[in-house]
Amino acid sequence: MESVNQNILVTKDLEIGYKQRKKEILSLLSDINLTIRRGEMVCLLGPNGAGKSTLMRTIAGIQTPLAGNTLVEGIPIRDRNFKEIAQLLSIVLTERINVGNLTVYHIVSLGRHPYTSWMGKLSDADNEKIKWALEQVGLLHYANHYINQLSDGERQRVMIAKALAQDTPLIMLDEPTAHLDLPNRVEIMRLLHRLARETNKAILLSTHELDLALQAADLIWLMARNQSIKVGTPEDLVLNGSIEDTFQNKSFNFDRKTGNFIMNYQKKQSIQLLGNDVMGFWTQRALSREGYQVSCEKIGDCCVKLIEDKMLWEVHQENSVLCCKSIEELLMVLKSNLDNK
Repeated sequence: MESVNQNILVTKDLEIGYKQRKKEILSLLSDINLTIRRGEMVCLLGPNGAGKSTLMRTIAGIQTPLAGNTLVEGIPIRDRNFKEIAQLLSIVLTERINVGNLTVYHIVSLGRHPYTSWMGKLSDADNEKIKWALEQVGLLHYANHYINQLSDGERQRVMIAKALAQDTPLIMLDEPTAHLDLPNRVEIMRLLHRLARETNKAILLSTHELDLALQAADLIWLMARNQSIKVGTPEDLVLNGSIEDTFQNKSFNFDRKTGNFIMNYQKKQSIQLLGNDVMGFWTQRALSREGYQVSCEKIGDCCVKLIEDKMLWEVHQENSVLCCKSIEELLMVLKSNLDNK
């Protein structure tokens, strides 16, 4: 049996929601029993309105649960004071940081405040912890830079370093890749995955980055309105249809083979596509976007044959063959020969 001390976060019969006026209670979800173990990265996913933010706030002790409790390393969060909670969990929020007169080192040092006296004086051990945190996110050489001199991606790494300097067993992040471009979104997710492994901390983050979560998360908590939370590895939730069911929409389909969402287009002509591998994948995607129904079987009067070693596309139709040198050219030929009929 697994040792209990491997469980960093445990929720026991947790009920989340709001107490409204006239003592009315709006319960969003009850009987929530979740666990995060040491060294795990867990992604909380779900459509807007599912209650992700409410769950995160309740776990963090920012919002009072309607029932149940949250324990971090066996210690109940409920009724703990601010300093005690700050030594159990650290939080990285979505908002951009705009404090141009503070250096990177100063901001990261704020993570040590739960351990300092009322004067806030940093000890040698505190300074060593700050330097270690900056090293972990690759920003030690930026320690004396002002925060407004950094890019959005670097600023987010500063906030992660602050959470590391706080040295809590649980780190919680709310949409940590919001406002970032694709390279920085990937880098932040890779960084968090590595930190969970190397620091042996538990990391919980809410995100809309389904594609990145499927690649980086050890476990996914999948939330949907008025449904219990589904928990599993990304691969299990894809294979059992949970991801597909949660994000079901008439405008798109979830492709279990690729882990991507595919937009539904109005179908028109049918085309046979002969070829596979990378060239075939991108050709099929372009044809589908233009509304063609694509199949490897004989359908319709048109066939597109891929000559992969030469990166050519042959359009076979009514005993004629046209050769195209790009997908752009292929689409122009099909539009001229098929759509105008």
